[in-house]
Amino acid sequence: MPLYKKEAVYELIVAGGGISGICAAIAAAREGIKTAIVQNRSVFGGTASSEIRMHIVGANCHSSKPDLRETGILEELLLENKRRNPYASFPVFDMILWEKVHMEKNITAYLNTNMDDVIMEQGRITGIVCHQNSTETEYILYGKLFIDATGHGTLGVMAGASYRMGSEARAEFQEPTAPEQANCDTMGNTIMFRAVDRGEPVRYEKPPWANTYTEEDLKYRPHVDKICAQADGGGMVRPEEGKNQLPEFSNMDAGYWWIELGGDYDNIIEQGEEIRDELLKCVYGVWDHIKNQGDHGAENYDLDWAGMVPGYRESRRLEGDYILNENDVRANRIFEDAAAYGGWPMDVHVPGGIRDLNSYGSKVYNFEGCYTIPYRCYYSRDVENLMMAGRNISTSKMAFSSARVMGTCAVGGQAVGTAAALALRYGCTPRQVGERYIHELQQELMKNDCFIPGFINEDEADLARYADISADSQAENCRAENVANGISRNYLGQINCWRSDSLKAPQTLTLKLAERSPVHQVRLTFDTDLSHEIQPSMIKNVLGRQGKGLPETLVKDYSVSLLLDGTVVGRKEVENNGQRLNRLDFGGIEGDEVRITVKSSHGCGYAAIFEVRIY
Repeated sequence: MPLYKKEAVYELIVAGGGISGICAAIAAAREGIKTAIVQNRSVFGGTASSEIRMHIVGANCHSSKPDLRETGILEELLLENKRRNPYASFPVFDMILWEKVHMEKNITAYLNTNMDDVIMEQGRITGIVCHQNSTETEYILYGKLFIDATGHGTLGVMAGASYRMGSEARAEFQEPTAPEQANCDTMGNTIMFRAVDRGEPVRYEKPPWANTYTEEDLKYRPHVDKICAQADGGGMVRPEEGKNQLPEFSNMDAGYWWIELGGDYDNIIEQGEEIRDELLKCVYGVWDHIKNQGDHGAENYDLDWAGMVPGYRESRRLEGDYILNENDVRANRIFEDAAAYGGWPMDVHVPGGIRDLNSYGSKVYNFEGCYTIPYRCYYSRDVENLMMAGRNISTSKMAFSSARVMGTCAVGGQAVGTAAALALRYGCTPRQVGERYIHELQQELMKNDCFIPGFINEDEADLARYADISADSQAENCRAENVANGISRNYLGQINCWRSDSLKAPQTLTLKLAERSPVHQVRLTFDTDLSHEIQPSMIKNVLGRQGKGLPETLVKDYSVSLLLDGTVVGRKEVENNGQRLNRLDFGGIEGDEVRITVKSSHGCGYAAIFEVRIY
């Protein structure tokens, strides 16, 4: 029995504090929704936290697909991390995630809090029963809407929601690479490790319980300085098709995705502790092989950290009104109710993991471009007030193998949090948001810097869309008018930003409004080089493709002036900007012209702005 009992009431409850849950909670809170986020660990971030330390990948595919890095709240988190955490410490990243959650006035965070039960009334969830280990307190949290961001679909299963596990038969969706027969296999769990060069020889003694591996055992698992194709981050996959094989070195400094178990166990969730123990034997055995079996150049390397929390790839998937499938992914399908997008290859790991050493660890099915994910994949088809975010959304196994990565989960989480706010605002169900308010949802997401391929800014309240736009200078094909063309990134080879021809002197972008109007807010979307990565990582090669600080293309110092009849009536000065999306409030001052003057960038020799919105 708990020593203490408490109750609380919220509009929205998010179960799960990984990247998708964080983005969902922040998105809803910023729309004015009283939100609780319940996380059963002591830190936020899930697989990207210091407990597991996996880097966040997405549609950008380790920079092999230009201009496709995810933006929105995820970009905000990663840019803040780049600004304050130049050496990519995962414990510092934990703090930044904690700060972002706690600084939102409409979020109450419950860390170290496990969800034990669900309260149902007439097929709807009305509350969850939780236990907070650190305070010995039982919490009963009541809400109107619930988001399952647990990864396992735990809340959904407790509530009786339909779900899937394993692979569908090829015939169900006519998926070309699905197996002929359905099965219960999943992709396994991985424990990461980190090694450091001490500058002198370091001895390693294998624990007596660790496994032993020979070079023959690991012939399909490159582990030191070999060029290979990249799967989750730092290892080899079997080349299958397509042009984006994601070249990557597999170094000894950290890894390896292929230290993986659980996919062919009876129950990857129920047997989680057993799988963790077996993974530890694998990790320490692989390190013994690198250090003590042959010359791997590891004489000075010391095992600095090995995780105790495995990263899950796959378990349950909750069913929505639509199940995204392989054909949607391959066709780069644009759905009318698109809410997010993905682009990572369909990356299917062998169920046996490191126990299946006579095969490659994964098959990668590449495709060009990106696809959208329909809003119908983000709410339960049979629990009226349940939504999903993260890897437990409504997909087939093949589509899941692409959509499961954290970048894709993050933008889906922001979409779900925003949709939940609309449902609460209009007093409707999540399904009805899709039926009645999908255009409003899409426009709100794009307003907050979420990219939805195939859609543009159509916000009638945006005064910039009707303005006469000019600039002091503009580079070739980077016209000033681009800042109001509705697309806030380069896409499919089309340049959609204004770029000055230099920054030898401050450069001004001017928007003359169609008529004098009260101006409440100016929103600026800057260039943060969406063709390259900015995520924290333990892998030297991933970090080596990044600069230590913020992207050089990002505007650093600038001012925004509001004018009326040629006279400045409002002005904002910004120094040392570190974000792509900037919101500047002017309080309803009447004006007829907005001037944006860029004084410096974080390293490039020009000013670049993708979008200006004026409200």
